[in-house]
Amino acid sequence: MLKGYQSWVFREKPVIVSTAAVVGPFEGRGPLGNDFDIVHGDSRIGQDSWEKAERTLLEEAASIAIERAGLTQEQVQFYIGGDLMNQITSSSYAARTLTIPYLGVFGACSTSMESLALASYLVSTGGAKFALAGTCSHNSTAERQFRYPTEYGSQKPPTAQYTVTGAGAAVVSLSGSGPRVAAATIGRVVDMGIKDPFNMGAAMAPAAVDTITAHFRDLQVGPDHYDLIVTGDLAKVGHAIASDLLDKHNIPMHKTRFKDCGMMIYDYENQMVQAGGSGCGCSAAVTYGHLIRKVRSGELRRVLVVATGSLHSPVSLQQSESIPCIAHAVAIEASPEPEKED
Repeated sequence: MLKGYQSWVFREKPVIVSTAAVVGPFEGRGPLGNDFDIVHGDSRIGQDSWEKAERTLLEEAASIAIERAGLTQEQVQFYIGGDLMNQITSSSYAARTLTIPYLGVFGACSTSMESLALASYLVSTGGAKFALAGTCSHNSTAERQFRYPTEYGSQKPPTAQYTVTGAGAAVVSLSGSGPRVAAATIGRVVDMGIKDPFNMGAAMAPAAVDTITAHFRDLQVGPDHYDLIVTGDLAKVGHAIASDLLDKHNIPMHKTRFKDCGMMIYDYENQMVQAGGSGCGCSAAVTYGHLIRKVRSGELRRVLVVATGSLHSPVSLQQSESIPCIAHAVAIEASPEPEKED
């Protein structure tokens, strides 16, 4: 299964039998609003705190994905998940509700593909019949923990990003119909010395490039192997830097479509999001809501999702540490058999 230095190629390709994406009202007003399963009209979702609202998003996405797979919670062997909150609180409390054996992981905003890669590895090796992967984020919880409470109304530079209020979940198995997980590349930590928490795109771009080049090297493929390559949440600033770096590495990205989830989820003309979207829920909602629908319909046959994550904490920034970053890539392919309409 190990291919090259840091990639897995699955001989029996795990099946993404179901997915779900749940978002807040601001995300629902973006260009992908029709691709989400639930768009809440209130970002508090009826809860008495932002943190409880974030947990509820994940619980809803997980429940929908499990039900859509025709399963009960008892039939899912493992749940792999994480989020941005201290001690991955949202995921752990959601696991308390789900009562599924739980593996908590932290990859910051790369958690969506980290959890999907690990879930795929589990089922491919016989470690589980069904595994659930999921993650979430909330704009107000992230602002409170990493920057300033939203009530403070602080101004932000154009390089800053807007944390997505949303969650995504997927059920993975070796049997069933649906898009397949063909391969995964596990990223390395890359730190270019950037210390500005309002410029995550610049900090994460080198990690995205490192993982993309490793994926091509390990699998001995090029960009044209995919119909679409999408990064997690580099947004406008980071995506431009990543494009320049890939060009300097002589990687012909012009042979495919190269996009970013943080640029896809919002409408730049009408939504004030600075450089674009970010957060664990960004790549999760776009992948499990928008991209999987495109793969199921046959519009996309092969997609490489490269979720990016900034591994800093409020304490590390207060101690003037630089920002270590990582990116994990998962290759998703259309089912070889025609899929039935839901």
